[in-house]
Amino acid sequence: MPASPPAEKTTFRDVKAEILHRITEGPWGPGSLLPGEVELAEEFGCSRTTVNRAMRELSELGLIDRRRKAGTRVRKAPLRQARFGIPLVREEIEATGESYRYTLIARRLIEAPDWVAERMKLGPSGLVLHVLCLHSANGRPYQLEDRWINANALPQVQDEGFEAIGPNEWLVTTVPFSDVEISFQAVAAEGAVVQHLDHRPGEPVFCVERTTWWQGAAMTFVALSFRPGHRMTTRY
Repeated sequence: MPASPPAEKTTFRDVKAEILHRITEGPWGPGSLLPGEVELAEEFGCSRTTVNRAMRELSELGLIDRRRKAGTRVRKAPLRQARFGIPLVREEIEATGESYRYTLIARRLIEAPDWVAERMKLGPSGLVLHVLCLHSANGRPYQLEDRWINANALPQVQDEGFEAIGPNEWLVTTVPFSDVEISFQAVAAEGAVVQHLDHRPGEPVFCVERTTWWQGAAMTFVALSFRPGHRMTTRY
């Protein structure tokens, strides 16, 4: 008589899905105190580590509130959390069905200007790589990237020419980040923005400024200016 196949192992996804079902469909409504991890592990026939990961992901989704000694409760109102990822402008353009083109305008390794050193909190002799480049969609200017990179923290950037690939893509695939500061503003078009984007002098320009850090050290500061009519939409 052939041996019966081994029982399938319960994964954290299975546990997460079942807990989520009990939260949304009952019996664990808003404010309910959930069983402990040991009790749930026994019920689902899995390890406590598996239950812990499932509970952690539900907590990150804002559905449950985990408190040491007080236990875990279903939130009375889900806590929505915004998650941030550095977008790749190439993927952003190609997702619309348009063709992408990258153009390097200028690249220079210099001592950081005072305003850049202050913005990035650089010490004395702060060395930065300044890169100005243009991203186009279907042959039309889409985004002007004015980028400053901390060459002391990222010495390998000094060997990057950025002729074929932009600093946006290089940084995303090369360097992690632990903190981000981002601001959105309308500025008057001038200089490189007028020269490389379809803006008239003084016309309002949608601009995104972003500084990223890794373990307390600023990696890069960038000002992203967009073509007229650009609209940014986020969903979470």
